[in-house]
Amino acid sequence: MEKDNVCIDCYNQIDKVSKLLNLGQAELDILTIPKRILTFSFPVKLDSGDIRYFTGYRVQFNDARGPTKGGIRFHPEVNLEEIKTLAFLMTLKCAVVNLPYGGAKGGIMVEPKRFSEEEIEKMSRGYIREINGFIGADIDIPAPDVNTDAKIMAWMLDEYEKLKGRHAPATITGKPIALGGSKAREFSTSIGGAYVLQELADKKPKKTTVAVQGFGNVGMNIARILNEWGYKVIAVSDSKSGIYNKKGLKIQDVIKHKEKTSNLSKFKNTKEISNEALLELKTDVLVPAALEDQITKKNADKIKAKLILEMANRPITPEADDILLDKNIFVMPDILANAGGVVVSYFEWVQNSQNFYWSEKEVLERLKTYMTNAVKELSKVCTDFKCDMRASLYINAVKKILEAERLRGNLR
Repeated sequence: MEKDNVCIDCYNQIDKVSKLLNLGQAELDILTIPKRILTFSFPVKLDSGDIRYFTGYRVQFNDARGPTKGGIRFHPEVNLEEIKTLAFLMTLKCAVVNLPYGGAKGGIMVEPKRFSEEEIEKMSRGYIREINGFIGADIDIPAPDVNTDAKIMAWMLDEYEKLKGRHAPATITGKPIALGGSKAREFSTSIGGAYVLQELADKKPKKTTVAVQGFGNVGMNIARILNEWGYKVIAVSDSKSGIYNKKGLKIQDVIKHKEKTSNLSKFKNTKEISNEALLELKTDVLVPAALEDQITKKNADKIKAKLILEMANRPITPEADDILLDKNIFVMPDILANAGGVVVSYFEWVQNSQNFYWSEKEVLERLKTYMTNAVKELSKVCTDFKCDMRASLYINAVKKILEAERLRGNLR
């Protein structure tokens, strides 16, 4: 591929699917070349009085199925190629769970820990000033991602509304409830993954063991939810340490310990364990909920779990994926497993658009329906094409996107 702005990683990811579906060049172009790429720099006046320029990105990958949707991340390693790939994956994710959205992603290249809250606010508002002409409830809807949260979304919405001179809550999701955020949004990614697991796994949770790598918002909440549902969570870990007890952990107590001590170590009646060792535990379900590339060709042979639920983004490398497939380990890919967040973001957008708000029970009931229906749909695709779940996800999403493009007259 030599075309300008093509997402090489995206092209590589759909290579297998393109052969299965016999895709032509025009179809590959639509799937691998973003519709719009915004790259810009903007100034921020720091607390010291100095002016510093930051680089920002927003990629709107495909909008055939609806306005684009995707988070904004603040991270020192943010770069255009990463943002392209993440926007591509959001396009697939929205299609897989049947949302009327395309995919987008954005970010600022910055280490947020080095800046004060006031500087982060100025940065957030500066970012929105640069992209305000390209976003909106019917165009592109940003949301939180790595190192951004409801507070930052509130600043961004406020800046957007000041620029437009009107209220526009449906422009940004992941907001505080007081500004139109949806109930259950805080743990929606986690409970969405739990619904997927519930649909896939043994219906006897008390006999199902679970290990969770990553104890941030997503990992902590899915561990808590599964524990409350009766699953036996035997191990959890964060970036510093991990704990293991084959008889099971009381996750609410673990959360209290983490909040009190800022780490997991020295929790009563547990053995300390590393992130690497946790991945290799003998367990029914393994939940990677930390960083990407955690299971690689170096450790894939040592994985003993029966089912892997990818709650992190791309925690398994393609080489490791092949090894796990040979070992008959079932993998539920992140594109569906962690889609609960974008589904509830969609609910927030709907509620904002109607100015009519739902109870938490209503949100969770609707979320469960979306997630379980997607699992059933994918299982059928898997059977029809005689392929693994990851390939099924890509096939399902790609077919929906291309159908929308054909209906619009963009493909013959």
